Amino acid sequence: MAGPVKPKRPYDASRRRLQARASRRAMLDAGRKLFLAHGYANTTIPMVAAEAGVSVQTVYKAFENKPGLVKALVDTALVGDDEPVPMMEREFVQRNMAEPDARKKLLDYGVHLAEIAPRAQPILLVVRDAGAVDPGAAEVWQRLQAERLTGMTHFAQHLRSERFLRRGVTTAEARDVLWTHNSVELWDLLVRQRGWTAARYGRWVGNQLVAALL
Repeated sequence: MAGPVKPKRPYDASRRRLQARASRRAMLDAGRKLFLAHGYANTTIPMVAAEAGVSVQTVYKAFENKPGLVKALVDTALVGDDEPVPMMEREFVQRNMAEPDARKKLLDYGVHLAEIAPRAQPILLVVRDAGAVDPGAAEVWQRLQAERLTGMTHFAQHLRSERFLRRGVTTAEARDVLWTHNSVELWDLLVRQRGWTAARYGRWVGNQLVAALL
C-alpha cells in the first residue's frame, strides 16, 4: 500500500518577484556605472551582464537591447526608482499641482530639478552625445525629448487653467519656457561647465520661471 502523498511545496511567487527586482536593480546599477565610465558606444550588453552577475540573456530579456537599457536608466534616474508609476501620478507632481501659490509652485519646481539633476543629467548627456552617431541612441534621445515636451505641455496647461500665467504669455510660450529651463543643456552649461552647485542652479531656474511666466 502506498504511503501518504507528500503535499507539494507552495510556489513562492513573492520571493521570485523580489529576486527579479533585485536582478533588475543590479543590471541598472551596472549599466549606469559602465555607461558613465566608458560611454554608450564602448559599453556592451555582455559587459553589463558580467558587472551585474547575470547572464547576457537575462539582460536582453529585461531590456531587449542596449537602447532599451539606457532608456530604463534615464527613466529611473528621473523619478528615483523603478516602480511602474506614471509621471503624472508621482508624489511631487501631485503635490506641485495642488500648490495654490503660483510663485511657490515654480520655486519648488526649481528645487525639484536640482534634486534629480545629479542622478539624471549625466546619463542624459551620455544619450545625447551618443545620439549624434548611433541610431539606437538617437531614437532614445528623440523619445526622451518628446516625453519631456509632453510633460511641459501639461505643466503649461495647468498654469493656464489656474490663471497663473501673466497676461500675454500663451500656453505655447509657457511650454517652451518650461521646456528650455529643464533641459540638460542648461544644466550642462551652468553646473558642469561653469561650476554652479545644484542648489544654485535650482534656485536660478525657479526664479527665472517666476519672472518669465507670472
